[in-house]
Amino acid sequence: MQLKIVPMSTSTAQSVRETMKTPGYGFPAHREAAAGRAPCRHCLRLIRPQAEELILFTYDAFEGLGVPPLPGPVYVHAEHCEAYAGDGHIPEEYRGQPLTLEAFGDGRQRLAERSVRGGEEETARELLGLAGVRYLHARSSTAGCYLFRVEKQGDPA
Repeated sequence: MQLKIVPMSTSTAQSVRETMKTPGYGFPAHREAAAGRAPCRHCLRLIRPQAEELILFTYDAFEGLGVPPLPGPVYVHAEHCEAYAGDGHIPEEYRGQPLTLEAFGDGRQRLAERSVRGGEEETARELLGLAGVRYLHARSSTAGCYLFRVEKQGDPA
């Protein structure tokens, strides 16, 4: 099974950069120099501490899936970055990091969860192969925050 890694949309990242407001909510976004491990949800690379700025804002990772919102804090590069195009693999910055993969079915029903630190792709394939699973959310196991979505290649969530 080929994986599809789905980052935040370019339109969402660009909207935040241009308006400094959270899409859909209008809350103010916050811009500052990166100081620690800050993953960009658009390019899926780390924002380099003391070298790049980030924008922190509220994001609903379930937007467009026809379910109640469940927003949380995320970062994007303050300056333009290219969306993660992927090659069917978990981005390098996340391999070997403590991740939690949550498996969701229709209506945001949470069907399974696995904590991993290595073996992310095998675990993702296993979870996506379970009955009823439509997509996965990858989250930081240490901070608890949403990182990106994983789908089966060719299967839109």
